[in-house]
Amino acid sequence: MPTVWYNAAVSRIETAAPNVRRFWLQMPENQFLDFEAGQFITLDLPIGEKRLQRWRSYSIANTPVPGGARELELCIVRSENGEGTKYLFDAVQPGDTLRFKGPEGAFVLPEKIEHDLVFICTGTGIAPFRSMIQHLIATGKPHRSIHLIFGTRFEEGILYRQEFETLRNTLPDFCYDVALSRAPNWPGHQGYVHQVYLEKYREMRPDIAFYLCGWSNMIDEAVANLLTKLGCDRRQIHFELYG
Repeated sequence: MPTVWYNAAVSRIETAAPNVRRFWLQMPENQFLDFEAGQFITLDLPIGEKRLQRWRSYSIANTPVPGGARELELCIVRSENGEGTKYLFDAVQPGDTLRFKGPEGAFVLPEKIEHDLVFICTGTGIAPFRSMIQHLIATGKPHRSIHLIFGTRFEEGILYRQEFETLRNTLPDFCYDVALSRAPNWPGHQGYVHQVYLEKYREMRPDIAFYLCGWSNMIDEAVANLLTKLGCDRRQIHFELYG
């Protein structure tokens, strides 16, 4: 089946945190994108001749809608040496067009949710979990408890903070923990995300599903901790690498 490419207009750009921006892409007229919460799209950026130079994949941060979405949200961190994010941050303006393909990816929730959900992420790895959580709320799909564990360096880097704090206060069985690694005056968890789940899930149960999203170092350490320190079954662990 041939790959379908879309030309979407950038409808909005907002700063979410230092070095993080939210980009909204408007689908072409009379076109909609069907996707599952947790999937990603791949941008084809005009920054080189070869595919590996041009293609950049980002998780969709907003929720699917019946009949397909007219607008997609991406949450993107600027890479220090990345030509892709240099182009997105320095050249792209609202009204510009970006070419993309997708959706793709199997980092999605099962049709029937029979486990407590523990979402562990750092930085913009929160994007697929935001989509999943919004989708569960919007559809009223039956699920059990949700525990979102988010990690970053400083308080100003907490993405979607108000949204998730509101959910923590209003949504039954929703737990939200933030760990900051370089904020000594932070009243919450100081350090990395690992200390949070290691403490909360010392008594491992088979009815918990762990979903991990972030850079490869975090994923590797989390998988090792879950398997060796907590005795988790590998089938309980699902992850999406960001690099």
